[in-house]
Amino acid sequence: MDIADWRRKIDEIDRKLVELLNQRAQAAQEIGRLKRNTKMPIYEPDRERAVFDNVRQVSQGPLPERDLTQIYERIMDVMRKIQKEEIVPQAKSRTAADTELDSDVND
Repeated sequence: MDIADWRRKIDEIDRKLVELLNQRAQAAQEIGRLKRNTKMPIYEPDRERAVFDNVRQVSQGPLPERDLTQIYERIMDVMRKIQKEEIVPQAKSRTAADTELDSDVND
């Protein structure tokens, strides 16, 4: 394969990744709704550690474990944001006077 073939392959993989990331975001959104209804915290470090352990175990390379973990740290950051928006939908309309120490957000 030449470079153009490899780039087409990457484009195809990217389309699949986008679809999967959106599916993951939808699942995170549903979990956010459940957390809202059960008053569970958004940030659950034990669950995040389990996710990191899971992806490291299934990875067969060549992506180094450190890089894979960094990618998933960012994914988890975005998913927490999605959950926070599900629990506190007015977060987008907050003013500069509001702080991250609001009692209605537990993260």
